[in-house]
Amino acid sequence: MNTESAPTAISVRGLKKSYKDLQVLRGVDLEVNPGEILALLGSNGAGKTTLVRILSTLLTADAGSALVAGFDTATQAHRVRETISLTGQFTAIDPVLSGRENLVLMAQLRHLKNASQHAEELLERFALSDAGDRKAATYSGGMSRRLDIAMSLIGNPRIIFLDEPTTGLDPQARLEVWDTVRRLAADGTTVLLTTQYLDEAEQLADRIAILHRGTIIQNGTLDQLKDLLPPAHVEYVKKQPSLEDVFLALVGAPDQEQP
Repeated sequence: MNTESAPTAISVRGLKKSYKDLQVLRGVDLEVNPGEILALLGSNGAGKTTLVRILSTLLTADAGSALVAGFDTATQAHRVRETISLTGQFTAIDPVLSGRENLVLMAQLRHLKNASQHAEELLERFALSDAGDRKAATYSGGMSRRLDIAMSLIGNPRIIFLDEPTTGLDPQARLEVWDTVRRLAADGTTVLLTTQYLDEAEQLADRIAILHRGTIIQNGTLDQLKDLLPPAHVEYVKKQPSLEDVFLALVGAPDQEQP
């Protein structure tokens, strides 16, 4: 991926957000390059979803700045929305409609011409053509998520936010979604992926950012993060640290529950 001359897709500086007395984001700095998959890792409550909601203009930050595709999320929200798409933790498909009807409806809502043509192209792209006339309620978990992501691509957004897209999916469905995300990046789409699954970040991400207690505490490629830990040795066998080793070393073990 050559991004040396390309502008930054997402640029965040000193972003803060609180809910009454609860500080969720405490000064987040982050950059995402065009065509890159960046995985945002963090435990529950780390602030991942809050950050995504600010970047997608669903929330307003208390302080700091966020540029998406060069547009300010606070003052140019409508321009940001024209360039992005957001897929949340739960699918937005209508189970009563067929896969094709869901896509046509979304294209019509975006006031696109040739809605049926857009639907057909996306059904083929996401290997859903054979199931296009079936009600979405009959789709497997992986098919539903693929349809959900396909719907989010109506209008060819340059940047897509995937907020824990494989939560609740079985292993096969997760693999299907992973393949979909890889194809998005291969086509030049910038992907910011939030996840709690460390293997998901290892499999998909060009870079990984770890959000902990409201700040980005580390940011780099998988190899760069692994280099933060000294290699372990058992006799003559060198053990490379996994991303889980790095993550737990940086954020600490889970807090013990109080009785």
